[in-house]
Amino acid sequence: MEPNNLPRVYKMSLEEQFYNLDVEEHEFFKRETGIEDEEELKKHIIAVQTKAYSIYRYPCIRIFEFARLKIARLPAYSNLLKLGKERKHPVFLDLGCCCWYYIENDTRKAIQDGYPSESVLATDLHVDFWQLGHEMFRSSQQSFPVPFLQGNILDKSFLDIHPPFTKGSPPSSPLPVLGTLTSLNPLRGHVDACYIAAVFHLFNEEGQTAIAEKLAGLLSPEPGSMIFGVHGSRSDSEKGFWHPTGSERYMFCHSPDSWKDLWEGLFGKGSVEVKAQLRKEIGGDDFFGTYPGNKDPNHVMEWSVTRI
Repeated sequence: MEPNNLPRVYKMSLEEQFYNLDVEEHEFFKRETGIEDEEELKKHIIAVQTKAYSIYRYPCIRIFEFARLKIARLPAYSNLLKLGKERKHPVFLDLGCCCWYYIENDTRKAIQDGYPSESVLATDLHVDFWQLGHEMFRSSQQSFPVPFLQGNILDKSFLDIHPPFTKGSPPSSPLPVLGTLTSLNPLRGHVDACYIAAVFHLFNEEGQTAIAEKLAGLLSPEPGSMIFGVHGSRSDSEKGFWHPTGSERYMFCHSPDSWKDLWEGLFGKGSVEVKAQLRKEIGGDDFFGTYPGNKDPNHVMEWSVTRI
């Protein structure tokens, strides 16, 4: 049963009108699912959406955010594929892969575009959406053998804070076999690329700083190694809270400048290149009717942190 005290946005019904895949998204899903007929594909995606929404009534499931391609449209994506081609065992960590935005489609898109699947590790707090991903893409652990690691990034036993490694002080431990990991701690200093989407905006400023500190310790000291992603933000040039008109929601948002200051403070100025840009989120000022009458439209921050 649905609790009566849920915010309004978690009680909204599913609406087929929000299904609107573009050409690239259609091709991606056709290739992954093997479903060529567009009407059949639509019915399949809606069926999985309905099941997911019965488990977690997140607004982004309702508006088909999980069916939209994100990673391939980020400015840093070409650099990810370049790392995959040029490095030996280029570890790619998809952190928060099962977030309700994506149901692991970003992991699959990178592999579809050439990133070596044996070098990919996916992790999330919940396993439910990873399993729904197999249902969505008609796959299994055998046909899509990317290892999934369930864990809480805030738990020190899963990932503890470690100062960023440097060329002069690289990790002393060897690269572990990805499929044998029970936590991310053995990967510290070995991650060539970490992708984290729609995660930072779930936390307050202190929580976002703590997560950034943990990710900094994961990154390889090799030049070109990077952390990149996208998350909710607001239009202001100053950090602060996004509060949709008439809503119970308050979301802490960094500005591009404060985001740059955070990462340069962790790695040291001159040791990383930080890029961050804001764009207005799709869905109009009310975000697909999620926040009726809203006068403060949601934005997203697309960003990357790259070792120099």
